[in-house]
Amino acid sequence: MEAGRRKGERCGSMIGSMSFPSITHLVLLLLVFIGNGTFSVSALRYTSITSLRLARIQRHLEKINKPAVRSIESPDGDIIDCVHRHKQPALDHPLLKNHKIQKVSSQRPAFRGGWRPKNYNASNAARRAWQTWHHVGHCPKGTIPIRRSSVDDVLRAKSLYHYGKKKQRLPLARLMADAPDVVGGNGHEHAIAYTKSTQEIYGAKATINVWDPSVETSNEFSLSQIWILSGSFNGSDLNSIEAGWQVSPELYGDRRPRLFIYWTSDAYQATGCYNLLCSGFVQINNKIAIGAAISPISSYEGSQYDITILIWKDPKLGNWWMRFGENTLVGYWPAELFTHLSEHATMVQWGGEVVNTRPNGEHTSTQMGSGHFAGDGFGKASYIRNLEIVDSDNSLSSAQSISTRAENASCYDIKSFSNTDWGMHFYYGGPGSNPQCR
Repeated sequence: MEAGRRKGERCGSMIGSMSFPSITHLVLLLLVFIGNGTFSVSALRYTSITSLRLARIQRHLEKINKPAVRSIESPDGDIIDCVHRHKQPALDHPLLKNHKIQKVSSQRPAFRGGWRPKNYNASNAARRAWQTWHHVGHCPKGTIPIRRSSVDDVLRAKSLYHYGKKKQRLPLARLMADAPDVVGGNGHEHAIAYTKSTQEIYGAKATINVWDPSVETSNEFSLSQIWILSGSFNGSDLNSIEAGWQVSPELYGDRRPRLFIYWTSDAYQATGCYNLLCSGFVQINNKIAIGAAISPISSYEGSQYDITILIWKDPKLGNWWMRFGENTLVGYWPAELFTHLSEHATMVQWGGEVVNTRPNGEHTSTQMGSGHFAGDGFGKASYIRNLEIVDSDNSLSSAQSISTRAENASCYDIKSFSNTDWGMHFYYGGPGSNPQCR
C-alpha cells in the first residue's frame, strides 16, 4: 500500500506540472504520461481548442488548484492534492481576506432529552460508506484533501463561467406551487420531504442511502441531499446550503456517486459553487475530500451503505458547520457569505433531484436514488432516515411536521414513515422513463 501511495504521489506531481497556456504547449498534450508508464494520445482533442481559451482555463485552474504538500492518485483516477489549510481556496474570497480559521465549533448540537430513534452502526443492516482514495494514501495533519480540477473538467461545462455552478432555476419551494414549470420547462424534478412549520431553524441532520443511479446523458445529474434554506423563494436573494451525494458526468467526468456540497446567497445566480471550486467553504479536515467518490455503495437486495450529514449554525460565531458521520467535522460556511442565513434558516428539505433534458423528446431514463420506486422498500428503494432539526437552543430533535412532494410520481415518488428504529424517514426515487412516465 505504501509503494502504491508513493507511485500515486509521483504521478500526481507529474500531472500537476503540466500546463497549457499556448499553441507551443499543445505539443505536450500529444503524449500524456500516466501512472503505469504508458502513454496516451487522448489529449489530441485539445488541438481544436484555441490557445486563448486554454490559457484562460489554465489561469483559472491555477487559482483553484493550490500548491500541494502531497498528491495522491486514487484508484478511480482522481488526483487528490493535500493543500496547506491556510492556502485553501476559501480564503481567496474578498469577504474572508482576514478570516481566522475556526478549528472547531464552539458548541455542537445535542439531542434533546427523551426518546431518540436508533441510529444503526456498522454492525447493523446499513453500513457506513467512505471514500475510494483512502485505499492508497492520506493527507498529513495541517493540510486538507482537494480533488484536483483538470482541463477536461472545465471543457465539459457550458463555459468557464458555468464550471462548478448549478444552472440557475426556480427555487424548489416556489416550484411546489407550480409543478408544471418543473416538468415542462425547468427540467429539474424532485422527490422531497420538507419542513412546513414557520419556526426558526438552525440546522438539520439525516442519514442518506448511497447508490449509483444511471444517468442517461452527460448534462443530466442525479443527487440525494439536504437543503438548508432562507430568503425569498420568489426573488433573487434565496440563501441555500446543500450537502449530499451526486452522480454528475458533466462535473466529474464519470458516473460514480460523490460527496458534494453547494452554497448560494442569490438564488444560484452569481454566488457560490460546488465543493471547493470557488472561494467560500472553509475546510479543516484532512480525511474527507469533497467531490471524491464514495465507496462502497448499496446493491439491490444486497448490502446497504449510507452517509450521515449534520449541518448546524454555530451559536456564538454564526458559521454553518458540516459534520460527516457521527464525529468528523469537515468544515464550515462562514456567516459572511450569507444574507438571510446569517440569522437562521426558514426551511429544510431532504430528498432526491434529477435533471430531465427530455432526450429524443421523451422523459429521461435517468434514475433517482436506486432507480426503484418508494414502495419497493428496504434493500430495493433508496431511503433517507433519522430526519432531525436543530432549534434555537442548539438542540437536535426528530423532525415531526414534514410534508412530501414529487412533481411527477409516475417517474419518481416518495413515501414517508416514522418508527422507533429510524424515526422520521422516507423511501424515494424511481426509474424515470417507463410506460407511465413519458
